[in-house]
Amino acid sequence: MADPMRIRAQATGDKAMVRVLMAHEMETGQRKDGAGKIIPAWYIQEVTAQLNGKTVMTAQWGPSISKNPFLQFSVKGAKAGDKIGISWVDNRGEKRADEATIS
Repeated sequence: MADPMRIRAQATGDKAMVRVLMAHEMETGQRKDGAGKIIPAWYIQEVTAQLNGKTVMTAQWGPSISKNPFLQFSVKGAKAGDKIGISWVDNRGEKRADEATIS
C-alpha cells in the first residue's frame, strides 16, 4: 500500500478548504528505463472525497497528472469536527483511503 496521504481541512464559515498531498509515482507509460524498455503506465484513475461518509466529489484522472499529486477543493456545509475522507484507485487496482478531522 502507498504512503498515507497528508490531508489538511480548515473550516471557514459554512465551508471547509481541503488540501491533500498524495504519494504516488504517476508513470505516463511513455518514458523508457536505462535499458531502453518502456516503463509501464501507473497512475491514479479515480479520486473520491467524502464528508461524514457522504460523497462530495469524484475526479477522474489520467497519466498526465504529476508525481505526488496535490489536490485542493472546498466543501460547503462542512464544520469543525466533521470527518473528511479521501480515497483513490490506480490503474493497477491499488487503493488508498485516509481520513482527517476538519479543524
